[in-house]
Amino acid sequence: MPTEFIQVDAFTDEPFRGNPAAVVILDGPVGEGWMQSVALEMNLSETAFCHRSDTGPGEWDLRWFTPIAEVDLCGHATLATAHTLITEHGATGEIGFHTRSGRLAAVAVDRGIRLDFPVDNLTDLAVDDEMSTAIGCPVVAAAVGATDLLLEVDSAATVRSCAPDMGLLSGIADRAVIVTTACDDREDVGIVSRVFGPNVGIPEDPVTGSAHTTLAAWWAPRLGATFRAEQASPRGGELDVALMGDRVHLTGRAVTVVRGRLLV
Repeated sequence: MPTEFIQVDAFTDEPFRGNPAAVVILDGPVGEGWMQSVALEMNLSETAFCHRSDTGPGEWDLRWFTPIAEVDLCGHATLATAHTLITEHGATGEIGFHTRSGRLAAVAVDRGIRLDFPVDNLTDLAVDDEMSTAIGCPVVAAAVGATDLLLEVDSAATVRSCAPDMGLLSGIADRAVIVTTACDDREDVGIVSRVFGPNVGIPEDPVTGSAHTTLAAWWAPRLGATFRAEQASPRGGELDVALMGDRVHLTGRAVTVVRGRLLV
């Protein structure tokens, strides 16, 4: 039987901006090989696969795949899945997602959809020449989280213009490298970042929700618990970030752009 899918632009209120994700709502579990093949066919940074959980009403099992690998946590595809369940399947109230990163939650709010994720734990690192060489600009501070390397630079202009060497980047982080700074060229935004993930087949991710669990841990001690974040990829996107103890609330909007059917 054909399987329907939705393509959603996440962390934006405009089509063709933000981060696109494909969302496949299933009747039940399917094979990993098929999901990986579908993700490769979609050729987006993430494809989400979701079906009802047996844990209770409003609960769903959720997995995310890049074109080459399954990942433990993906923010924009979770936002896209919540958007799909709300707009296409009539979901209301809190939506629970059971994932490789534990139970996540999503709920519609005035500013879009709010995601509830675990905060990342950071370890400060000494800055070395390899970091600066890999991203093509001087690094002023560094830390590592569960999967990503965070590199702070000196200005928003540096974040916007940096041109990393993908081969070098692949050798300094398990999953992705986050380049960030406090935003000094927009009054309405607290931080700006870009995210590069050649090790998972994503040279540059348009807007990365999971990276903001790392960014929240890095910036909240200096900027306060809540701030607006811009991810300055060519597509661009924005979200509200709030550190709530050991959880992070990420709030953003999403737009449906494609409906289709998988015939195999």
